[in-house]
Amino acid sequence: MSELKVRSFSVSLDGFGAGPNLSLQNPMGERGHALHKWVMGTRTFQRMMGDESKGADGPDEDFAARGFANIGAWILGRNMFGPIRGPWPDDDWKGWWGDEPPYHVPVFVLTHHPRAPLEMKGGTTFYFVTDGIESAYALALQAANGKDVRLGGGVATVREYLRAGLVDEMHLAIAPVLLGSGESLFAGLDLHGLGFRCTEHVPTESATHVVLRKS
Repeated sequence: MSELKVRSFSVSLDGFGAGPNLSLQNPMGERGHALHKWVMGTRTFQRMMGDESKGADGPDEDFAARGFANIGAWILGRNMFGPIRGPWPDDDWKGWWGDEPPYHVPVFVLTHHPRAPLEMKGGTTFYFVTDGIESAYALALQAANGKDVRLGGGVATVREYLRAGLVDEMHLAIAPVLLGSGESLFAGLDLHGLGFRCTEHVPTESATHVVLRKS
């Protein structure tokens, strides 16, 4: 049965999933880059960057690889697709990843502004959903065809799906850094009340990996 899963989602020790002042120059926000050091040295990430010869094994790699296992579709907030706000000025922007994104499955992007589907190399097609998170969820489940749906973020999107009770499992990579400000993942959310419990916790030099699953 398909599930909605958050995978490889990095947060700081003080609970921020992105730094302040997100921009084209700082897509993760100021100091947000430090949240993702754990994944950048893995074989999975290096393959995503087009280099098959680099990358380390170990628990960080295991969690990074698990993030792509049995995924039949993705859901992304608009900022995870691009920094543009408001109506789409043109079709020139095709996402952060260039001509061949690492998804290789249908991706449903939440937006308030219509745009035609965008077919990319490697099997990725972006669909732009304007009628809310439940609609994107239903479309992604259908497209996944029995596989899981990965909820890619950003923070506001994950929070929306958590509040709606639609997330089945979360893998959080807690980075040993303090951001002080930014986009808080947990503020105002009662994860225990939502039914989550910790099923795994694995520390590494770069992060503490925590898996939370809804009972």
